[in-house]
Amino acid sequence: MEDTYTHGHHDSVVQSHAERSAQDSAGFLLPHLTENMTLLDVGCGPGTITSDLATRVASVVGIEPPGTVLDTARENAAARGITNVSLEEGSVYELAFADDTFDVAFAHQVLQHLSDPVRAIEEMVRVTKPGGLVAIRDADYRAMAWYPQPPELDRWMEIYQAVCRTNDAEPDAGRYLLSWALDAGVERSAITASSSTWLKDTPQAAATWGRTWTDRAVKSSFATQAVDYGLATEDDLSAISEAWNEWGTHEAAWFMIPHGEILIRCP
Repeated sequence: MEDTYTHGHHDSVVQSHAERSAQDSAGFLLPHLTENMTLLDVGCGPGTITSDLATRVASVVGIEPPGTVLDTARENAAARGITNVSLEEGSVYELAFADDTFDVAFAHQVLQHLSDPVRAIEEMVRVTKPGGLVAIRDADYRAMAWYPQPPELDRWMEIYQAVCRTNDAEPDAGRYLLSWALDAGVERSAITASSSTWLKDTPQAAATWGRTWTDRAVKSSFATQAVDYGLATEDDLSAISEAWNEWGTHEAAWFMIPHGEILIRCP
């Protein structure tokens, strides 16, 4: 099974993802980690979270689909002197590991891009040891909030939602994680749900976020797909890009990104 990744791997996307850390992206999981654990990072991206997690456990395997950013993840690990990480090609739908292999299976911002998130959860549970943890965190786009509120950013959200759904994906995944876990056959008593947010509220954070989407709105796979699917014109995307650029310079710029989180204690 192959899915279409809405963001793609333009430099603006990879650089933005490489700013993430275990602290800001896996805080709900960190208190449960011990140094003797083995961990699977599904959809490891450029590997900054992966390498952070590796400093807390015995070993980590990170997987990404072929032809993505594994080389970047390897470079990041090498630059930090991280040696207990293995980075491999793989699919969450068919994890190349035996049952009960890992103490922890982790996925961050992955299920929102999948056409079959329930199957992904089933696979993550399968490769996790009894008593181990499956930890999943995803953003909820519809719940995002921002200021200032130019109409072009409302249009950005409208187009983004439409592109994702054309890709048979769920951009508001954060609110569905609990439901998907139940659909995967997990007992409700085995699931702990939580939420957390990223907040771009300082001039530096807002400027960086604004620059990121200034480029992504016209250069990333999101932009290409939006035009190819007939959901937006290049003029639409240029106007959105300009609005993002202006938004990022506003002294009161504020952007909140809510996330849903679940921890599954495997039977």
